Amino acid sequence: MSRPLQNIGLAALLMLSAAAQAGTLVVSVLDKEGKPVQDAVVVVTPANKNAKPKNPLPPQATISQEKMQFIPAVTVLPVGAKLQFVNNDPWDHHVRSSPAGMGQFNAANAGFELRLEGKTEGKPAKSGEVTLDKAGALGATLLGCFIHGSMRGYIYASESPWAGKTSAEGIATFEELPEGAAQVKVWQADQLIDIAPQQVTVGTVQAKNVMQLTVVPRRRRP
Repeated sequence: MSRPLQNIGLAALLMLSAAAQAGTLVVSVLDKEGKPVQDAVVVVTPANKNAKPKNPLPPQATISQEKMQFIPAVTVLPVGAKLQFVNNDPWDHHVRSSPAGMGQFNAANAGFELRLEGKTEGKPAKSGEVTLDKAGALGATLLGCFIHGSMRGYIYASESPWAGKTSAEGIATFEELPEGAAQVKVWQADQLIDIAPQQVTVGTVQAKNVMQLTVVPRRRRP
């Protein structure tokens, strides 16, 4: 066999080997009443630390302030990501942050702060940028507006590249996970007491896992 054919054969074997060592995990998050929970953050940490997802978390994202809401309400990014805030409302907004577990804002737990002027019709919206260089230690970050106290949003900076939000059906799916042991952790804004992480085994057969909160999350303002 010629060397080019040998190389092609070796590459094919490596691809087949990688495929055989990858699995899919479906995580379902339910509330206290057994109903699906949307926008819960699911973090999977495989025992194989060298594995990387095919579609990693984005290195940057944008959160809009629109109709006195943070959109999206929950943003999942890797530690070190850049985050841009854009004010699309015609009035001024203020962005302040603190560890989400604190549930309130004060000088002792203050994170970053931005003041964004309101959007003038016909002109670009005002924006500001921050880097989540310290969010890994905080995990989840609570966002608020000093001017409009009802505004709430959340950032989750994940140290694991395998992280995401649940759908309207309460489902988060992770594909091409390395086979073997993995830990599953769930975070949700209204769940003040952390749910114990679960251990799962990823194999060639699709694995399913159910995580249930001890609360019924508050309904989001439309």
